Amino acid sequence: MKVPQLNTKEIIRWSIFVILLVSLIFSIYQYTTLVKKTDSTQTALTEELAQAQQKYTDITKENKSLYEALFSEQQKNQAFEKQINDIANTVGTLEKLSKTDPELLQKYSKVYFLNEHYMPEKLILIDKNHLSQDGKEEYIQENVWPYLRRMIEDINEDNLTLKILSAFRSFDSQTSLKSNYTITYGTGANQFSADQGYSEHQLGTTVDFTTEKMGPTLSTSFENTDEYTWLLNNAHHYGFILSYPKDNTYYEYEPWHWRFVGVALATKLYDEGKHFYDLDQREINPYLVNIFD
Repeated sequence: MKVPQLNTKEIIRWSIFVILLVSLIFSIYQYTTLVKKTDSTQTALTEELAQAQQKYTDITKENKSLYEALFSEQQKNQAFEKQINDIANTVGTLEKLSKTDPELLQKYSKVYFLNEHYMPEKLILIDKNHLSQDGKEEYIQENVWPYLRRMIEDINEDNLTLKILSAFRSFDSQTSLKSNYTITYGTGANQFSADQGYSEHQLGTTVDFTTEKMGPTLSTSFENTDEYTWLLNNAHHYGFILSYPKDNTYYEYEPWHWRFVGVALATKLYDEGKHFYDLDQREINPYLVNIFD
């Protein structure tokens, strides 16, 4: 049998075909190997990612537990510190109260009574330059004086001349004064003068004002002065209040009579449009601890 002979072109064609076939087979093999390797790598990465997520979850839980424990301890510490501060504040408040005259914010006019032995703990002489009468001595409670002096100095800076006609008055002095008024006015004296033991002047925190022009006299005409208007608008900044305004149920209107009750209480009364004797004593008492702050 005679074998067919291939010419050169056919040999080249078949050689190219074989080469391409082998290349295709090799490429398919490489692709298959690569896919397997990629799948294996992806599986490994997926497992590593899952492990990492689990570790993150575990760490998050652990950190959350630690945070909760820390937060709980902080809350306990804050509560403990608050208790300590509350105790300290209470002790401080009690200490301040123990050093503060409990009579200073009582409602005396026909309500509470100061006995004949009561005297303010610390009385000081008022600078004579602030007095209405030459040669007369007037005294004020020591802790009140800085507020009173500053108020007078400030009103003077506004070209007004506020003068003090009367300040501290003892039980005996009030007795004598009331007796003289009673002789002159009879029972009518009760409308404008307190009985001994019921006068705010005995506290040493109360003053009667006049002006340089009016001189040493107490008159309702004081309400027509610029000094009185200034006091109405500004006295609370210095802790002073008008004790007996118009239509009060205790005494006749006394525009000259001003009492120190502390800046906090005086400001409250001013802001709320109330007067000292409008309040219940229970509303007033808490301000005692800060009366000189």
